[in-house]
Formats: sequence, C-alpha cells, structure tokens
Amino acid sequence: MNITRENLSDLELCIKVDIAETDYQESVKKQLKDYQKKATVPGFRKGMAPMGLIERMYKGAIVGDTVQNTLNTSLFKYIDDEKLHILGMPMSNDEKTGDVDFAHQKDFTFYFDVAVAPEFEIAWDKVQVVYNQIKVSAKEVDAEVNNITSRYGKFESPETIGAGDIVYGKLVELDKKGAPKEGGVDTFTSLNLLNLKDAELLPLFEGKKAEDKIVFNLYKAFPVADIERALRVDNAAAKKFKSDVELTVSGVSRIIPHELNDELYGKVFPGQTFKDEAAFRKALQKEIEKANNEQSDWLYVNQVRQALVDGFDAKLPESFLKRWFASRGDKDVTPETIEADWTEKYLPSLKWELIESKLEAIQPVEPTNNQIVDYIKDVLRRNDTPAADEKKEQTEERVEKAARSIAADRQNVGQVVDRIYADNLAKIFKGQLKPVVEKVSAKEFGERAKQ
Repeated sequence: MNITRENLSDLELCIKVDIAETDYQESVKKQLKDYQKKATVPGFRKGMAPMGLIERMYKGAIVGDTVQNTLNTSLFKYIDDEKLHILGMPMSNDEKTGDVDFAHQKDFTFYFDVAVAPEFEIAWDKVQVVYNQIKVSAKEVDAEVNNITSRYGKFESPETIGAGDIVYGKLVELDKKGAPKEGGVDTFTSLNLLNLKDAELLPLFEGKKAEDKIVFNLYKAFPVADIERALRVDNAAAKKFKSDVELTVSGVSRIIPHELNDELYGKVFPGQTFKDEAAFRKALQKEIEKANNEQSDWLYVNQVRQALVDGFDAKLPESFLKRWFASRGDKDVTPETIEADWTEKYLPSLKWELIESKLEAIQPVEPTNNQIVDYIKDVLRRNDTPAADEKKEQTEERVEKAARSIAADRQNVGQVVDRIYADNLAKIFKGQLKPVVEKVSAKEFGERAKQ
C-alpha cells in the first residue's frame, strides 16, 4: 500500500491511496474459505461446493468490502500519523478515482479531497469584555427571608379572608350583562392575594367567607402567570382573557410565617449554626450572590465567545466546507440554504470549533463524568434531609450512588452538562483575560444581557 498527498492550496490536499492485491488477498482468501464451509449451494452438500463456484458467487462483494475497510483504516491512520488537523471529513474525488470494478480489478487507486485547519492564535487582545456582577440589595435579601419564612411556615384555615391569603372557590366567567357566560370558564381554582396587582382591590376580598360571592375583573386583578394557572390555559389565552368573573368562596388558607430562629436556620442550611439573624441574612446574601454569579458567568462566557469568533481572522477553505456540508445527506440542506446561512450560522460555528480546540490545550472544556457527578451531588446535598439515625458516611454513600445513577442517563443531565461547560469556559476566560468587574443592578444586568 502506498499513500501520498498533493497540496492543492495552503489548506486543501488531495490524498492518493494505492491498494495492491497483496494488501487484501489474505483476508479475502480466509473469508472465501469461511463462505465455502457455510454455503448451501443447490447440487452440493453443505460445505462441499467448489471454490471456483464460491469465488464466482461471492468474491466481488468480499473484495469490495475488504478493500473499503482497508481504505478507511489506512486513510485515517495516515491522517493521524501525519498529524493533519482536518476540517469536516475527507471527500472522495470520484472524477480522479474513476470507475471501480471489484469483481475484476486487482489493484486500486483512490483519491480524496481533504481540508486542513489553518494555523492561528486565539485573539485574546481583541476581547474587551467586562464582567457584569449583580449587586445584591437589602430589599432582595428581605424578599428571600420572607420567601423562606413562608415556605417553612404553617397553614391555617381562617373563616374570613385577609390580606395575603390563598382563596379557594368556584370561578365562573360572566358576560357583559353580569350573567354566567354560555360556554365560558367554569372551574374550581385558587388565587393568592399576595399577587394582587392593585391594592385597592383588596377590600373586595377582605372579610368574605365561605359561600360569599366576589365579582371582579381577573385580568385587572392578577398577573398573567396567575391567570394561566387559575384557568389552566397557555400564556396567549391568559393574555386574551379580559372578562369579569364571579368567585364563590369555598375556603381560605393562610400561611403563618416561621419564626427566624435556630430551627429555621438549620432547615435552610443543614449542619450550619448562626449566632444571630444578621449572620443568617449574610449567608442568604452569599447564596443569592452565588446564583447571580451563575448568570454573570453565562453572560460573560457568551460575550467573550462572540468576541473571540469576531476576532478570528484566519482564512478557511470555505469552498471545500460548503461542498462537505452539502454532501452529508441532510435533505433540508442544499447548496442554496448553505450559502444563505453561511455567514450567520455555518462560519461562526466553524470558527468556534477551531477556537475550542485551542482552549482544550489550556484546560479541558468538555465536562467529565466526575464533574457531572460532583455537580449533581452538590445539588442533592443542598436538598437532602438525612434520617435522624443516618450516619454521615451513610448519607455520603447514598448521595454518591444517587448522583452516579442520575449521571448515567445523559438525556436527563443536559442542563448540568451545559452549566459545567459554561463554568469551564468561564475559568479559562477569566484566567486569560483577568476581566474588569463592574457591579450593576439586576435591572442594568438585564438590559446588558439583551444587547
């Protein structure tokens, strides 16, 4: 066998593979003997058909398969041995190769067009991206404290409705005359008065008890998200619902917030103790900052990634790559669609793949299984409540087993993989760029994220 290459340009090659009969004949002979032993041919006992007949029946197909396997193995071994960083996959040059007759030819010559990646360096100097860090306000900490005390609070069922209560009852859509609308909404639901959009509407509900009726405009009283849940409709339908409704009260629930004490602190942060409320609030602030930093990392990674792609100016073998995309057999992909989407879709993706390969040399980017398991273990620990008699070692063993079971099904951990991938990129980007940190409000951050 002989493999050579011809440089067509700086980034394109034509690889020639010569396969002689001696490269495959031993394998073909062995396969023919196996066929002879197993073949059932009319007029002959099993395994007794003459080799000449077996060759006429099977040799052409066996030679074809063997040569193709030899060709593929040798071609990619050559690419690896020569350390060619190819783009896409080798494409058979049928014009140069010509017709191939496996039944009668003994020696074969194949030609492949190949594109190689350009030499380049990551354009770190072209990246001018600040790190937007979200400031945590005292108001946000207060809101989280209220959320936690409510979440761990207890429910009561008062006779009359008060501010912030959850009201249960039958909700009926009314027509313009104030009568039940024919074919309109008629459902049992619940409404949280904490979400009232207008405080002036609260007197409509306060003091009411079971069997009392309340007429109001649902759209004016509650957010769209509450209407979706109350009516069990999608967002579009909830936005269109502008009718008045009549609610016949059947019951009331009231949450009595949990006291800010050691019992609550232990529920929120298992295994930790706090000397006072201020220390607890400080721990909550750090948790909010941690969640905010995940958003900051997402934005930073996306902005740096875009800047690196924009700064990539190495030449690419675009003509070859367009041919390769068109040759992959996707019925929805044509030379016309590739051309139309080339600048906005294909080219940025190709540039990023090349940049990513350079980043891998700095630090692995793709999440490892151990990283995935560790991430899931951390999530499980934060939400785990061990049994009173469970030892620490038993808890860790149980969490470890659960995490590995979850990680084994990659379809269920797509978001985890994306999160770790972004974390890995963020570490590389921060290490290479040492970004300037700008502290911004949540509103400012949202505006910058939209840009």
